[in-house]
Amino acid sequence: MPDAVVIGAGPNGLVAANLLASAGWSVEVLEAQPKPGGAVRSDREVHPDYVSDLFSAFYPLAAASPVLGGLELQQEGLEWSHAPRVLAHPLPDGRCAVLERGARDTAAGLDAFAAGDGAAWLDLHDTWNRLGPDILRALFTPFPPVRAAVRVAARLRAAGGLRLARTMLLPVRRLGEEEFRGEGARLLLAGNALHADLGPEAAGSGGFGWLMSMLGQTYGFPVPVGGAGALTAALVRRLERHGGVVRCGQRVDEVIVRAGRAVGVRTAGGEPVPASRAVLADVSAPALYGELVDARVLPDQLLSDLRRFQWDFATFKVDWALNGPVPWTAGEASTAGTVHLADGVDGLTRFAAQIATGQVPDRPFLLFGQMTTADTTRSPAGTESAWAYTHVPHRIKGDAGEDGLTGRWDPGEQEAMADRMEREIERWAPGFRSRVLSRRILAPPTLQAMDANLFGGAINGGTAAAHQQLVFRPTPGTGRPETPVKNLYLASASAHPGGGVHGAPGANAARAAQRGTGRVRRLGLPSLPRPTGERGLSAG
Repeated sequence: MPDAVVIGAGPNGLVAANLLASAGWSVEVLEAQPKPGGAVRSDREVHPDYVSDLFSAFYPLAAASPVLGGLELQQEGLEWSHAPRVLAHPLPDGRCAVLERGARDTAAGLDAFAAGDGAAWLDLHDTWNRLGPDILRALFTPFPPVRAAVRVAARLRAAGGLRLARTMLLPVRRLGEEEFRGEGARLLLAGNALHADLGPEAAGSGGFGWLMSMLGQTYGFPVPVGGAGALTAALVRRLERHGGVVRCGQRVDEVIVRAGRAVGVRTAGGEPVPASRAVLADVSAPALYGELVDARVLPDQLLSDLRRFQWDFATFKVDWALNGPVPWTAGEASTAGTVHLADGVDGLTRFAAQIATGQVPDRPFLLFGQMTTADTTRSPAGTESAWAYTHVPHRIKGDAGEDGLTGRWDPGEQEAMADRMEREIERWAPGFRSRVLSRRILAPPTLQAMDANLFGGAINGGTAAAHQQLVFRPTPGTGRPETPVKNLYLASASAHPGGGVHGAPGANAARAAQRGTGRVRRLGLPSLPRPTGERGLSAG
């Protein structure tokens, strides 16, 4: 009988399993899919000569995470690679906002949009240098993060106190307007806010856009050499080296509860898998409380609150094998790993408003990834392994475009949406479509079928909006991995601190499981990774 059963071999489940195995627990991980990894997987299905990341691809939070850093995955063969530039956002007039690897280089580019914007960017970066380490510690520790919060509060007072707190709560449009005269820096902040489901007018989107921008400025947007699956493979190797077991093709249908305690799980094949000390669930909160645990053992208030749980935007993704580099009109975009495509901040607001009103956007905002630019092992020399994703509503009321998309996402609708995305890319890179050797479409139902945690194509385990963060995540009054069932812990992105590949929900659940046994061996975390280079920035 293992000490712990972990449901799901996504990054959070594997982190939790690794930490418990390091502490001497016997651990068994059960994964529904044929391969481990959850949303951290890669394959060669688009073209045999090209490695494509199925879901997540760039990992600034992984680079910053003390959780993943403490696992020393480099000893398991994990290597990171960077594109020459972190991020680019071309504009219709040919200019291009660029997040460079060094803050002073970024600032110099922003001064070309408006004199003084470079200095304003460096001011925001100086604020990050003062607050960033403590903010990350607060994110990567269980809620409430008392010690980290005290440090953040002290540094906030030194950095301007309430005025700075107000700045972080601003909508990202307002933050950009207050801090910058030109469009370049405003675009970098607003585009990064939309890495979550936070449009330019959303409260708190300014703080999130600043956080993502500064993570990119400090750590870059690194990728695992050889594909996203290399990160998963390193986690699995480490776990197995410490005695843990991963069993794929084993969907869990039930958490077995006796006398108010989780004592194991039952698979879809009817196999009971007991756990002597804990069950950790790397599944969404609606799946855990709405499917795996008998509602009769859960508080009525939790079930009522769960009906108000909000998912983040649905996602539509396309992968491409290209026979040459993307022919960007803005040359700076050719060396960026990530490229944002939208007609300025107004275009981002229009896009977010269409989703909010249930319309499929006619000019979708695209996050475009150039994986060979970031890691030369992904495809033959002179070619590009690329992808782009956009967001669509979960409940579609209409199509702002001309294709009459309804959200059935049958083959015809999938092809029409992929064509719409390619036409949008053509606006910024004429001739793009002529370089496509093959493509793969991952519509919202496809994403969910490949990873049940990606419900309807939601990629962050629930909205990142303020009303479902901290003590409100996943429901009001929670915010910790403990559940109403003793020895059962929520270890997914539905728990604090939310989405992204950093391992914090899994680590928090592992710590809570150890506390719950009464025999705690500390699962300590190292200091935050120390970037090197100019003014503490990552140089390689």
